[in-house]
Amino acid sequence: MPYTQSIENCLAAAIGAGGLGETELASALDEAHGGLAQLRAWRESDFLPLLALPGRRDDLEALRPVIDSCQEHCTDVLVLGTGGSSLGGRALCALAQPHRGPRIHFLENVDPWRFSPVFDRLDLERTGVIAISKSGGTSETMMQFLACLKRFRDSVGDAGIADRFTAITEPTDNPLRRLAGQFGIHSLDHDPRIGGRFSVLSLVGLLPAAIAGLDIEAVRDGAAEVLESAMAADDPKDSAPALGAAVSAALAREHGIAATVFMAYADALGETALWFRQLWAESLGKQGKGTTPIDAVGTVDQHSQLQLWLDGPADKMFTILTAPSLGQGDRIDPEMLSTNVPELPPLSHVPELDWLAGRTFGDLLDAHARGTADALAARGRPVRTMRLDAVDEMSLGALLMHFMLETIVAAHMMGVNPFDQPAVEDGKVRARAYMEE
Repeated sequence: MPYTQSIENCLAAAIGAGGLGETELASALDEAHGGLAQLRAWRESDFLPLLALPGRRDDLEALRPVIDSCQEHCTDVLVLGTGGSSLGGRALCALAQPHRGPRIHFLENVDPWRFSPVFDRLDLERTGVIAISKSGGTSETMMQFLACLKRFRDSVGDAGIADRFTAITEPTDNPLRRLAGQFGIHSLDHDPRIGGRFSVLSLVGLLPAAIAGLDIEAVRDGAAEVLESAMAADDPKDSAPALGAAVSAALAREHGIAATVFMAYADALGETALWFRQLWAESLGKQGKGTTPIDAVGTVDQHSQLQLWLDGPADKMFTILTAPSLGQGDRIDPEMLSTNVPELPPLSHVPELDWLAGRTFGDLLDAHARGTADALAARGRPVRTMRLDAVDEMSLGALLMHFMLETIVAAHMMGVNPFDQPAVEDGKVRARAYMEE
């Protein structure tokens, strides 16, 4: 598969009392076996269309006119959406090279100090808009959509709106679809059986990624490898997502682990950590269950959080995510640190930096990732390491599928429904009441 996973430093044999014993792990794997069986049943019955997405290509044809139009006519594309309507697309678009497609701007919040200034930098004649709301009534997205309609109406007129806007929503009579119809805006169907936080492999995540120039078929190819491997596994130990779920759930139940830290050692994977945070929190945080996800980026968060992780409460599990970086990036010329090169300007020799001579950025990044994982394990903190083959579409597709499957299996083990979010609705109801006042 496009990644490897090691749980060695989550086991008592490696890190002592903070890790899982053989009996604890065996019991957890038995429970994970039931989660895999449930996934297979759902796949066979088509109860969970998420599981069909990696093998599909027919649904991508509907995206082609929008992709071609945006790439041909737009320098910028605004994606309106929040939560699951945005985070998956952000995770994928973080891989994009700027010269391969229009600039993608994800406008998720209704922050008045950020939303308006965005338009000061845009040529609306060369800007597209994609509005994403599964229900078609998400308050933040609808407010953004209405504000955009006003700005574009003033700039390019109603006919221009139809040329520049796309809506993604359920095929029901909802506010977003009705407004789109009034303005002649093209609407794409959001499958109502795919929740936002599980929608990254659908058009919700793939349309922005394709516009940005990414190979979205490769994303699904990577996801398919993980899915097929999981479905074929007779033993949960042979399924990376099931094994990950077993470790996470057992550490929470048996060792008081209350938080799970997802630390990505590549800036392009930092958005994936944010996507994981919603997936894990909203799927598992129910009935007093779940662990709190913490997103982090190495090496940055070594300087902001590692002290707490090593010397604070021993209540966290860690996932260290890396990719091959050795030899990548700028290399420090040894002669820059030498006083024996007459043709160079005189530099004071700094012996404390000799260990950097001849090394690259990627060398230092890799060394820090390994050093952090080792330091955590030495303190008895459970550490899972995951390594992508590359920071590319196929590897990221595999990783995204891994964590969706891991989350679903973990939910089975915890006895919660991973697909609803009942507590969130209370806040929405209260917010609407304040607006109506």
